[in-house]
Amino acid sequence: MSTETAEKTAFKKPAEAMLSKRRKKLISDPLVDDNPVTIQVLGICSALAVTTQMKPTLVMALSVVFVIVMSNLTISLMRNTIPSRVRIIVQLAVVATLVTLVNEVLKAFAYDMYKELSVFVGLIITNCIVMGRLEAFAMGNKPYDSILDGFGSALGYSWIILAVAFFRELWGSGTVFGIPVFDTISSLFGEDFNLATNGLMVSPVGAFIILGLIIWVQRTKTGYVEH
Repeated sequence: MSTETAEKTAFKKPAEAMLSKRRKKLISDPLVDDNPVTIQVLGICSALAVTTQMKPTLVMALSVVFVIVMSNLTISLMRNTIPSRVRIIVQLAVVATLVTLVNEVLKAFAYDMYKELSVFVGLIITNCIVMGRLEAFAMGNKPYDSILDGFGSALGYSWIILAVAFFRELWGSGTVFGIPVFDTISSLFGEDFNLATNGLMVSPVGAFIILGLIIWVQRTKTGYVEH
């Protein structure tokens, strides 16, 4: 072994840990500090449209997690072979394929949920969070990092829409996951605790109010200021 080769071997950079500090931030940052909904203001349409009940919202969240993670992985694996001039078309084709797969799985195994979500699953194709992560991260990073980035962004989106759905269903219908909460409280504590629902919460206006309050609380806590 030559001296030069020995020196290169001696100073070889150690492999990065699977959950190093940098990689943990790929997951943790989108949860609060760089949340795709409350900070980047993306994916607002589905946050308003599908959040009247917890069940469809959970299905929507899981669908988005699957689509973002798998599309990030696929594009990252193909990144060196995709011509720059057609990269957006390729990205759309990958996302559309995954969304179609989700749609068909719901249609086959959860038809009632498929009918309830209807067009909103298809609209994942146009979700700016999905396309944004492909263009901003997956096209320039390795598969494992791209998976973590997609998973973090999907989690950040998911907890926001689930939080909105929780308050909308609770205040709008008096239930959580279809389980009666207000009626149970009234039966336990008597008529003095007869809680009334608010019809505003089942409308898009209610979603705007809840989402606005979440954004206000989060930005107050983090000190984020729009520039």
